[in-house]
Amino acid sequence: MTKGVCGIYILENPKTFFWGVATSAFQLEGSPYADWHLFDSFFEEKPEAVNHYSMYEQDLHLIRKLGVNAYRFSIEWSRVQPSQDIFNVASIAHYQEIIDELLSNNIEPFVTIHHFTHPVWFIKNYPWHNDNSVDKFCFYVEKLVKTIKNVKYWITFNEPYILLLGGYLDGCMPPNIKNKELAQKALKNILLSHAKVYDIIHTYIDQPYVGIAHNMAVFKPYRKNKFDMLLTKVAKHFYNFSIINAFLSGHLSINLPFSKSFEIDLPIKDKLDFFGINYYTRIFLKFNPFNFKNKFVDIIYQNKEGIGITDMGWEIYPKGILKVLKYASKLKVPLIITENGIATNNDFQKIQFIRAHLEKIKEAIADGINIKGYFYWSLIDNYEWFVGLNAKFGLFRVDEKTLERRPTLSASFYAYIVKNWRMFDG
Repeated sequence: MTKGVCGIYILENPKTFFWGVATSAFQLEGSPYADWHLFDSFFEEKPEAVNHYSMYEQDLHLIRKLGVNAYRFSIEWSRVQPSQDIFNVASIAHYQEIIDELLSNNIEPFVTIHHFTHPVWFIKNYPWHNDNSVDKFCFYVEKLVKTIKNVKYWITFNEPYILLLGGYLDGCMPPNIKNKELAQKALKNILLSHAKVYDIIHTYIDQPYVGIAHNMAVFKPYRKNKFDMLLTKVAKHFYNFSIINAFLSGHLSINLPFSKSFEIDLPIKDKLDFFGINYYTRIFLKFNPFNFKNKFVDIIYQNKEGIGITDMGWEIYPKGILKVLKYASKLKVPLIITENGIATNNDFQKIQFIRAHLEKIKEAIADGINIKGYFYWSLIDNYEWFVGLNAKFGLFRVDEKTLERRPTLSASFYAYIVKNWRMFDG
């Protein structure tokens, strides 16, 4: 980077940097064939979420107004394959139309293949702890990749560890299981699927870029005692580092308190063309011998920096994005911030959130970390897991009754950043 007028840093070759926004299909459009449709009563009243499926042209216009050169979105598996024996040609054509429209406006599509949701038939018969899940998922992906045209950038899974924690340890997500052994099997099959999908995409597409989006957080002990510090060490290794180390070595190693260590070789070494990082917050961990429900761990968010707390109750901690980028840089592949955003009705708070995080990303680039893109989450307000439409992540507001999309000051701010290819200096 070079320093421009008024202390503003300018990327020397902006065409190599992706400025974008991110969404997921189900959170925008719902799906009657998805497991989450049955799991959350929200969809009894709003089965189409914010109706992006019908209003996608209007939403694509919003993307063009931002001036971004990339858009990360997902293809909803349950719409494409609503039953095991049916591939919905109309749904595939719908997503292809989105891709074609993006490309016609010089916006690079980043397609997420799996973003939490599954067809009902899959989660009932072949959940991830079932070894048949790998073949069923890869069969779908091969069909998809052979059909969808002109996509170079693919994300296999969004936040596989969140899927693992929610679906298999806490039981708050489908398949609604609380079992450590099954969780280990599920993680093995998910990462094995990534490796196979990586090969599938490289077989059918010329010079693609295939990655995964991993949620990373900063963990700190609530108190300076050995119990809180041990919890923090374990959380860092399991949640942040174990998947990165597995991609480096081809060996997955997980050691959790009161559990047998989990060691397995997986064919995932070097199966990354880029690594996606979703970053939101810092978490304090406190050992609580009376918290049986949460395995003796209290998860605490504090406004230690005095910057604020989001409407999700999360601490705003911009320094953390620099910390996780430094560790992920061990992978020696390009890094892309595939999600970073804030739930708030306060537009000035949203602007400050974006600015503060971009400043830390600027520092990372200056330190030589190979960062190729930044995607703000989210384009518009959408369904947020467990809280419905109450979490206002969007650069554009969505009226819950009329579904009207309304611009915000944060959208204008982000558009300015994108247009000028600049990051502010303090």
